[in-house]
Amino acid sequence: MYKYLLILTVILAPLTSKASDYAYFGFEPDIVTNYVAVKKKMGYVRLTVELMVEGDNLGIVEHHSPLLRDAIINIIGKQPEAKVKSIKGRSEIQLLCEEQVKELLTQETGKPLIKKLLFTQWLDN
Repeated sequence: MYKYLLILTVILAPLTSKASDYAYFGFEPDIVTNYVAVKKKMGYVRLTVELMVEGDNLGIVEHHSPLLRDAIINIIGKQPEAKVKSIKGRSEIQLLCEEQVKELLTQETGKPLIKKLLFTQWLDN
């Protein structure tokens, strides 16, 4: 019985593996950067960023993480306070960051390598 179960598992494994073809890469430590505030001269934001990585490309994405971190910091640093403080603005910033990360990875590797960029925590002042 165990032998048949093992054979069945080996046969079905390729059929079910497509659902788990993603890994997550998180930037450590969290990203902390400034943005231009209206009343105060500068504000800051601290965020946790996760990348949904396709296939077994986690090592490649990790190798390029300093470049990707810098791009995210630059995008956030150029955003106005109103955008940083609003939910809609944050989702626009997230989309800008995702597009930039995909573009940089495509330039470096020939493929975007990530499916999604997620802000899993966002704290601002």
